[in-house]
Amino acid sequence: MPEMDGFQVLEQISRDSALRDLRVVVTSALEGVEQVARCIELGADDYLRKPVNPVLLKARVNSSLEKKRLRDQLRELVRRFATSEVAEDLQQSGFSLGGRRIWGTVMFCDIRGFTSMVEAQPPEEIIELLNTYYTLMFDAISGHGGVVNQMIGDGLMSIFGAPLPLLDPPLAAVRAALDMVEMIELFNVERAAMDKAPIAIGVGIATGEMIAGYTGTQRRATYTCIGDTVNLAARLEAHTKVAGRGILIDGDTQAALAGRMPTEPIGAVQFKGKTVAVDVFAVEPGAPPDKA
Repeated sequence: MPEMDGFQVLEQISRDSALRDLRVVVTSALEGVEQVARCIELGADDYLRKPVNPVLLKARVNSSLEKKRLRDQLRELVRRFATSEVAEDLQQSGFSLGGRRIWGTVMFCDIRGFTSMVEAQPPEEIIELLNTYYTLMFDAISGHGGVVNQMIGDGLMSIFGAPLPLLDPPLAAVRAALDMVEMIELFNVERAAMDKAPIAIGVGIATGEMIAGYTGTQRRATYTCIGDTVNLAARLEAHTKVAGRGILIDGDTQAALAGRMPTEPIGAVQFKGKTVAVDVFAVEPGAPPDKA
């Protein structure tokens, strides 16, 4: 007005992710149910014909603001029980069961000897330990663009490259794993000062194609990845106990690193469920990272 009419303004708002949550009450001299319906279809919350009754306008504006408040609360609730990346994906794409094929990196991590710790320590101490552990691991993983999508006891599953794309998922995952180990070492200094036993973690990382998306039912679903890459990452994490190494990666992750991170081959391993032995490499904590 004069460059755009009201309908075009509504169209622009609906297309802009930064504006689409604005509440809009249309006031217009246009008559007809078709005009009202078109405004509502384009995202308007309400429609008032001119001349506008100020009392009615105030009531409609207050109603729209209340709707926005409730929607903001819902968004905050989603972000509390899902990662910001998953929340953003839900906002942009909406929810639907199913997935898409992606290339990315999966990481599994858990605390060594956790079952024995649960048996020997009071539940209150275990909960306190887990909360600190989760905080440290989340910071390291999210700091490198990863998304924690599963927490089962002391076990964590993380995805690098979904739901939002990541420039270099394998390198990001390995960097995150090194940060995780370093954070645990610092945490153990605090535990030693409180006369508590140190803890250690095992990390398995695999790279490849997988299906990423929402799985479950319309009532209860989670964002996850499935595929051989996921299974392999879990097997590598479990094998850290056998190999006596903190971080193990597969050959595809090793190839993607292209020498940017020091690794050590520990040989081919025949994992359960795999028809071909997998080349496994160890990443040593304390190894100097690449400067790229």
